Amino acid sequence: MRMRQWARDLGLGVRFAFAGGREGWVRVLLTGVGVGLGVALLLLTTALPSALDARHGREAARSDINYGAKEIPKADNTLLLASSGTTFRDKSIRGRDMQPEGPKAPLPPGVERFPAVGEMVVSPALKKLLGSDEGKLLRERLPQKIAGTIGESGLIGPTELAFYRGSDGLSPRSDGSSVAPGDQVVRIAKFGDQTSSSDPLDPVLLLLILVVFVVLLMPVAVFIAAAVRFGGERRDRRLAALRLVGSDSGMTRRVAAGEALAGAALGLVFGTGFFLVGREIAGSLEVFEVSVFPSYLDPSPALAVLVALVVMAAAVLVTLFALRGVVIEPLGVVRTAKPARRRLWWRLLLPLAGLGMLYPMVGQGRDGGDFNQYLVIGGVLLLLVGVTALLPWIVEAVVGKLGSGGIAWQLAVRRLQLSSGTAARMVNGIAVAVAGAIALQMLFAGVEGDYTKPTGKDVDRVQMQVSVPDGTPLAQSAAKFRDTEGVRRVYAYSEGYVGERRMDAELSAQVTVGDCASLREVTGLTSCRDGDVFAVQGAESDTKTEALAKPGTTVYFDSGYTDGPKTTPVAWTVPSTVKKATAREDMTGFERGGFMVTPKALPAAIAPELTGQIYLNLDESVPDVQDLVRNTAATIDPINEPMMWASSNRSERYDSIRTGLFVGAACVLALIGASLLVSQLEQLRERKKLLSSLVAFGTRRRTLSLSVLWQTAIPVALGLLLASVVGLTLGAVLLKMSDTAITVDWASVLTMTGTGAAVVLAVTLLSLPPLLRLMRPDGLRTE
Repeated sequence: MRMRQWARDLGLGVRFAFAGGREGWVRVLLTGVGVGLGVALLLLTTALPSALDARHGREAARSDINYGAKEIPKADNTLLLASSGTTFRDKSIRGRDMQPEGPKAPLPPGVERFPAVGEMVVSPALKKLLGSDEGKLLRERLPQKIAGTIGESGLIGPTELAFYRGSDGLSPRSDGSSVAPGDQVVRIAKFGDQTSSSDPLDPVLLLLILVVFVVLLMPVAVFIAAAVRFGGERRDRRLAALRLVGSDSGMTRRVAAGEALAGAALGLVFGTGFFLVGREIAGSLEVFEVSVFPSYLDPSPALAVLVALVVMAAAVLVTLFALRGVVIEPLGVVRTAKPARRRLWWRLLLPLAGLGMLYPMVGQGRDGGDFNQYLVIGGVLLLLVGVTALLPWIVEAVVGKLGSGGIAWQLAVRRLQLSSGTAARMVNGIAVAVAGAIALQMLFAGVEGDYTKPTGKDVDRVQMQVSVPDGTPLAQSAAKFRDTEGVRRVYAYSEGYVGERRMDAELSAQVTVGDCASLREVTGLTSCRDGDVFAVQGAESDTKTEALAKPGTTVYFDSGYTDGPKTTPVAWTVPSTVKKATAREDMTGFERGGFMVTPKALPAAIAPELTGQIYLNLDESVPDVQDLVRNTAATIDPINEPMMWASSNRSERYDSIRTGLFVGAACVLALIGASLLVSQLEQLRERKKLLSSLVAFGTRRRTLSLSVLWQTAIPVALGLLLASVVGLTLGAVLLKMSDTAITVDWASVLTMTGTGAAVVLAVTLLSLPPLLRLMRPDGLRTE
C-alpha cells in the first residue's frame, strides 16, 4: 500500500512537470540539459574499458616486430619487415617497409595488397597530411606513390599517421636471421601472433589511476546533483497550492521528487543523445595525440543501466534532502524567514573520515604492496564531498559579515545573504574539480622523479644523433648533414672494438675514428694531426686499454665482440708513435676510453668493421630544423630514424596515465563550462521579474550587470580558497602514502585555481547577453 502511494505521488509529480505550462517545460528542459551533460560524460566513462580493449585489440592484431621471437627460416609464407617509422614535427608516424618472400606472405590488417617498390599504402590521416601544404617537408621524406589506404581494422585511431611501404632491399639486411644486426628487420609468418609480456603496474601508478578516476568523476556527480534542483523556488511555490487543496507534507515532497524524476528521465534521454553525437564527433578529434573510432565507444550495458539507476535515484534523494529544511504550507513557503544557521560539526566529519580512511596507508610506498582500492576511493571521495558540504557554510558565514558598499555590491551581498546555498551549489563543481586537480598535480609532481631518469646526454652540445648503415661512407654522409640548413656542427665517428685474440678475446678496447676536431669533443688532446693514434688514460671502467696500447702490439677488429655475421677478424698493429690522451666526458655523458684514431692511421680494410655515428649540433631557431635533418637522413637510409636527444627519459606507463588525465580533464572542463552556463541561465530566469522590477524603478543596467558579477565572484573566490586548502591537504596525504617528500609546486596550484576562475569568468561573460535581454520592464508581464 505504501509503495502504491509512493508510485502514485511520484507519477503525479511527473505529470506536473510536463503539464505545468511554459514555466514547467522550461524548468524540465533546463534540468534535462544539465543532467544530460553529466550523463553523457558518465556514459563516456563507462565506454572507456571497451575503447581501451578495442585499441589494444587492434594493436595486438597488427603486432609484428618482437626481438624475443624465435627465428624462422625463409619460406613462401614469410615476410621481411623493417620498422621505418618517423616523426614529423611533434607527430609520430608509424611506418613499415615490407618485402614478401613468397606468394603466401601475410598481409597486415587493413591492407588489401602488398605495395610495389616505390609505392606505399597510407592511413587516411597521413594521406590528407601529405596532400596538404603543411606536409611539403614530409613529402620529400615519403615521395613514394600512394597506392591505397589502410582500412580501419589496421589502425588504432582515425587520426593515426601510418604507412606500409614496398621494398626490395631488406634481404641483405636480414642475413637469414629473425633480427638483423643494427637494423630493425624481422622475418614473420603472420601478424598478430607476437607474444609480449607486460609487468604489472607498480602500486604508486595504480594509486594514480584510482585518484584520477575519482577526481574526474566527482565533479560530474556534483553537477548532476545541482541540476536536479533547478527551479527549486518556483517549484516550492507551486507545491504550496497542493497543500491548499488537501495534500500533506509527505505527499508534497514525493510530488516534488516526481518532478525531479521527470527532469532526470529527460536528462537520460538528452545524455544518450549527447553521447551519440559526441561519439560521432570523437572520430574527427585528437586530444593529446589520442583519437578513437566511434565504434570503440560502446558502453557496457550493465554499466549504462547502473548509470541510469544511479541518476534516477539521486534525483529523488537530492530533492528530498533539499526539502528537509523547507516548510511548504497552504498559504506559501516558509523560506523567506531567516533560516537557522548551518551546523559545522557534521560537515567537518566528512573530510575527517576521509583522512581517517587514508591514514592507515601513510608511508606504505611501492614496497608495501598494492594500496587498498576501497580505502583510497572512499577516502578521496569523502574529502572531495567535504568541499561540497563545507562551502555552503563558509559562504553563509562570510557573506553574513560583509558590510556596506556601492549599490551593485549591496545588491549582490543581499542576494547572497538570502540564498547562499544556491550560490554555493553553482560553485561546488568548480571547487571539487580544482581541489582534485591540485592534489593530482602534487602527486604527479612528487613521484615524477621516480619515473623520470636522466640520460646524462649533453643536449647543449648535441641535439640529434644519426646511425650510418654499414657500407655507407661516413665522410659522404657527414658532408650531406653539413650542407643541411640549420646544422651548425657535425661530429662524425667510426666506432668499433679490438681484442688481443682473433676470437673470444679476454681483453677489449673501444676504437673511435674521427678527424681531430671531432676527437677533441670526446677526449683531451694536446696536439693532433691526421695520422695520429692516441691511447686514452683514466677513463672510468676502462682497465684494458693500457695492456693493449703498447707499441707493436697486434690487435684484432671483430674479435667476437661485435654483433652480426661472423667475418674474418682484421689485424692491426698499434704504431710506435701512439700518443697518450686524457679521458673527458663526451656528449653522451660517459668517459670514452680505448683508442682515438685519425682516418689516415687505419688501413682501408678495417673500415667495414666499424659502424658510423654522426652527432649534430643544431640551430633550433631555424624552422623545422629537425625535419630538415630527418629528410637528409632519409636520403642516406630510409629505415633508420635519427634519434632526438633529451636530458631525461620518462616511463611510458607514467606518460600514458598523465595523458589520460589530460584527456579526461579536458572533457570535465568542457562539462563544467556547459553546466555552469545552464545553471547561470536558470538562475537568471528565476529572477526575471525581480530584475525587471529593478529596471522599472530606474536601476541602471550596468549596476545590475556588476551585481551579477559580484554574486559570482564572491562564492567563486571562497570556493577556490577552500579547494586550495583541501587540495593541498589531499595532495600531502597522497604523497605521504607514496612515501614521497611533500613538496608544493605553487605555480601549478595557481594555474589550477586560475583555470577554474577563468572558466567561471567565461561562463559569466557568456551569460551577460541573456541578462541584458531579461532586464526589460515587459518582464513584469504575467499570465
